Parts: sequence; structure tokens; C-alpha cells
Amino acid sequence: MKSTLVANWKMNPATFREAKLLFETTKKAADKAKNVQVIVAAPAIFLRQLAVGYRGRIAFALQNGFPEARGAHTGEISFAQGADSRASYAIIGHAERRAMGESNEQTKAKVAGALKQELTPILCVGEEKRDGSGQHFPFIREQLRAGLADVPASSIKKVLIAYEPVWVIGATKPMSPRDMHEMSIFIRKTIVEFYGEGGMESKILYGGSVDEISAPEMLRDGDVRGLLVGRASAETHHITKLLAAIESA
Repeated sequence: MKSTLVANWKMNPATFREAKLLFETTKKAADKAKNVQVIVAAPAIFLRQLAVGYRGRIAFALQNGFPEARGAHTGEISFAQGADSRASYAIIGHAERRAMGESNEQTKAKVAGALKQELTPILCVGEEKRDGSGQHFPFIREQLRAGLADVPASSIKKVLIAYEPVWVIGATKPMSPRDMHEMSIFIRKTIVEFYGEGGMESKILYGGSVDEISAPEMLRDGDVRGLLVGRASAETHHITKLLAAIESA
């Protein structure tokens, strides 16, 4: 079974020249990692130039999008424009977007908007902190309920769920695979509650301070089908090691 790596470059690198070099390195590493589906979420301004003429195994993703196809929305990029730039995925509700004020209602509109343009939504969920009380579970449940509210049952399998524990983002190591396994079970049970047994097939990714050292264990023991990686995917000396590690997991 193939693993998925979503390489979220965030607002990196600074120039297209650097972006092209990073993409070339990623392409070479992806060609060797035959059992990994690589999805590059480059800054939107670089997306079309990276994708033009490319016919390999790497797919492309928007880091964010706007549900309306056109209109007076200065500074926004629509999912329709992303699809025209050859994106086939869209990250929605990333922790950094939520920190800037993106609400559950907005993630709902964006998930539906991405599906309307035949993009695969990568819906991010995750709590800011844990205090031992278990209150993070209803918090995640509500993020899932809202984000998937306008998704018809026939399309639920098309949505990827990326769990991002905000409290480990930027840390030196990720959460334990055992804790991730527990969260994966909870996410699937929640989706089954909303959509029936089809929710058991939901594809769950993990994101948060994962690198080439921690990736194999997370994939083996965390009950996840892939990883959403930021920092390590945007550095040429890390991405090659990261893909090799995922391939060998």
C-alpha cells in the first residue's frame, strides 16, 4: 500500500529559481520512492511554472483556496484557478490558517468548493493543547463535523484528513505513534458516525514535526496512510532522506 507525502513548502522558498531547484531534488527523490505518492504544495505563485510540461508521478496542491470561482475577492486564489494551474489537491484548515482566524464555517465552504472543482481536499484538524481531560476529542469532532458538513456521502472517500497536533508543531519530535493510533481510531469512528461504514476507509495523514528519523515509526505504528510535512519538505538536504525513509517504512 502506497504512503502519501504532502510536501507543504509554506511561504518558501523566496525565489522561483530556488523553487525550481527544490522541485528538481524532490523529483529525483520521488522517482526512487516508487511506493510514495508525493504531493507538492508550493506557493501558488510558483505552481503553474513548476507544473508546466511536467508529466511525472508528483501531484500538486494549493496551500489554501477560496470557494467562489471568481469575483471581487482581492488577494484570494480560487480553487478553479488552482485547478487550471494543474493542482489536484487543496490543503484546507491548516493550523496556520486557523491561527489567522479561519473558522470551521470557512473550512466547510472550502471543502465543498474544492470538491466542486474536482480537487481533493486535505482537511486539517488538530487541537492547540492537551491537558489530560480528554477535551481535545470533542474539539476534533466539531472540526470534522463542520468541515465535512456539506460533503455528500458519495464523496466522503475523496477527502483526506490530516491530523495536526498544534502543540507539537515546531517541536523537536512528533507526538508518539501510540497516541496517533488512538486519534486515528477516533477520527474514523467520528466519520462513521456521520457517514456510516464508508468512513472506515477514510485516509488519515499525520502532520507535526515529523522528519526522516520519525517518519517510518509513525507510518508503521500510528495507523496513518501518510504525512503532511512542512519544514523538512522545503529543504533539499531533508527531502531526499525523508522520501527514502518513507519508502523503506
